Amino acid sequence: MVRWSPVMMRMAMVSAALLCVALIGLVVDDRLITGAPAWLKPAKFGASGAIYLVTMTWMMRDLPRTRTVRTATWLTAWILALETSVIALQAARGTTSHFNIDTPLDTAIYSGMGIGIATVWIMSVVLLWKHLRTPAADRTLALALRVGLALNILGAGVGWTMTQPRAEQFAAMQRNERPFVAGSHTVGAPDGGAGLPLTQWSREHGDLRIPHFIGMHAWQLLPLLLLGLRRLRTATNDGAERTIMLVASSACAALFIAAFVQALAGHPLIPPPTS
Repeated sequence: MVRWSPVMMRMAMVSAALLCVALIGLVVDDRLITGAPAWLKPAKFGASGAIYLVTMTWMMRDLPRTRTVRTATWLTAWILALETSVIALQAARGTTSHFNIDTPLDTAIYSGMGIGIATVWIMSVVLLWKHLRTPAADRTLALALRVGLALNILGAGVGWTMTQPRAEQFAAMQRNERPFVAGSHTVGAPDGGAGLPLTQWSREHGDLRIPHFIGMHAWQLLPLLLLGLRRLRTATNDGAERTIMLVASSACAALFIAAFVQALAGHPLIPPPTS
């Protein structure tokens, strides 16, 4: 019998509720923040938080409920729900949640978010380590989940490169100019330029959100690929399934690395048309 983590499922529902609030905000609130609809980021983080928590509790269903696992579960669930709530709060205030150190309140919020996400990242490493040490009845599914979580941890780690102040931001701070911003999604230009539909990924410069997204969501893609493959096949062949998952895992890892290198080089995902 599958054992779902109650706290993770409750906090996943909180994230889903915040997603609903953000979708309403997208309809009724026409304000823009750094060129994007004010409620777009809360909507994306609400959806991402709910998916993350459901995936995590699915992965942990066979783990023994040790004190370490319970602590990691509790911290991850509550922190992600609080992070999404704070992002929605900043959208309601009409300002950015990430990289914003313009006022003492903004600095406190951004610093708290950083500490929270670093804690979730460490808990993810702990849970991966526990999963690797626990025998799995379905070894191919365990492979998909473990490789996916490892890529998720790397993808989340890309966030650290976004938080590093750019040279021009250091210069602005020294000139005592406002607003103060430390870090950015975009490489080679400030955030807020022309972006792709829905994601707002930069169309003109490198964007670290792309490898971040690939790494974070390979965790859902790989097991879903395996489950879809099993529904299509009439006979079980563990060797073929494992080979396909190894190829798919390698492809996701290569795509993540390529997107990261491209973003750091300042190149957009889709080159702009030449005139």
